[in-house]
Amino acid sequence: MKTVARWLGSTALSGLVSSVTLLAAGPGAPRDDLVWLKSQGTLLFEDSFEREETGTGLKDIGNGWENATADRAKGIKQADLDQGILKVNSATKEAGHMSHIHHDAGFRNGGVYLRFRFPESAKGVRLQVGFVDREVSSSIHAGHLCYAFVSEDSVLLKDSGTGFHSLAIQKRIEEGKKANSGKMPEKIAAFLKSKEVTVPWKGDREWHDLVLVTDGDAMRLSIDGKLLKEFRSEGFAHPAKRWVSLLSANSFWVDDVKVWKVN
Repeated sequence: MKTVARWLGSTALSGLVSSVTLLAAGPGAPRDDLVWLKSQGTLLFEDSFEREETGTGLKDIGNGWENATADRAKGIKQADLDQGILKVNSATKEAGHMSHIHHDAGFRNGGVYLRFRFPESAKGVRLQVGFVDREVSSSIHAGHLCYAFVSEDSVLLKDSGTGFHSLAIQKRIEEGKKANSGKMPEKIAAFLKSKEVTVPWKGDREWHDLVLVTDGDAMRLSIDGKLLKEFRSEGFAHPAKRWVSLLSANSFWVDDVKVWKVN
């Protein structure tokens, strides 16, 4: 039933997107990033989660996914494949870290499409979607490059690689606090603030389509076909987004993940 519904929905959506694209084409027309990914990109990976996980370990979600926090909370089921949906329930307390699930990607410009939902029982939910390059961990903590944070009342876009997760910036923060009685110096706080932007978004407990792309020094987030924000920062131009990462300190559901490389 899910497969048939998805086929009918995608067929109708494809026709609608094609029609809208033809009507909207022209100088100054707003770009639909899903159309951009499909028409200009190469599909690197897709997953509809139509299987069962094999356990609670690092690789047990299958199809190339890894649960980077599985070894911190051994035997706790943080990822459940249920009726073709990846349902994540983070064992944040036990693991000492929010759930971090990732998959190989590999692009400079490109992005990810996915469907997400916040479970009815979850409170204070926030889904973090973004890109990681562990090969630069010597200069960026754990290779965290850039993220979109989707919560119940807002979305936030952040350049982490040249902001908070830069080891050089973290050294400045530590030194600044020591020289300022443990308080964050205003100059450093202002710099960190310049590396992110927040816009309102009204969340609920329904399914939503999300598209997150990097295009040069720009990162754009769209939900349900509407561009919510484009934000520019130097870190978004990092040449190798090697992982697509999904993180949360609580719960989220995800389906129909697709990743494209544009160049």
